Amino acid sequence: MSQNSNGIDVVAGDPREPQATALLQASHALMQQLFSEEENHYLSIDELCIPSIRFLVAKEGDTTLGCVALANKGAYGEIKSMFVDPAARGKGISHKLMQHLDAAARAQGLAEIKLETGDKLTEAHSLYRAHGFVDCGPFGEYEANSSSIFMTKTLD
Repeated sequence: MSQNSNGIDVVAGDPREPQATALLQASHALMQQLFSEEENHYLSIDELCIPSIRFLVAKEGDTTLGCVALANKGAYGEIKSMFVDPAARGKGISHKLMQHLDAAARAQGLAEIKLETGDKLTEAHSLYRAHGFVDCGPFGEYEANSSSIFMTKTLD
């Protein structure tokens, strides 16, 4: 467990835990508001519970304020389900989640982390760029479309 001066801990989580589920549902609702069904690539709560996915939560005391998942795709890791409770934004939670996700990828021996995000999620773009991600083309099962932005980061 890692705690910083503002009392935020990042720990392994369970997508089925009620507070984590509520965050994921809020994330899914936001994505459904912003993007068409064909443009949404989030994983269901059940899909986040498979062994190849490491799910992390940011907690302040007993309250879950953010989450992120790392899907191990063999040759690379993929970021999924990055979300911070809107009421908790500005506390550095997303940066702390990214640091732990990076460490988890390195611990799994992954050489690269990739992600797909929506073009309207400008705060996410800034976060990912601040953590060393650069634009790339579609990967895995993704196809180019008008709303997806693909990014990658090489781990050294």
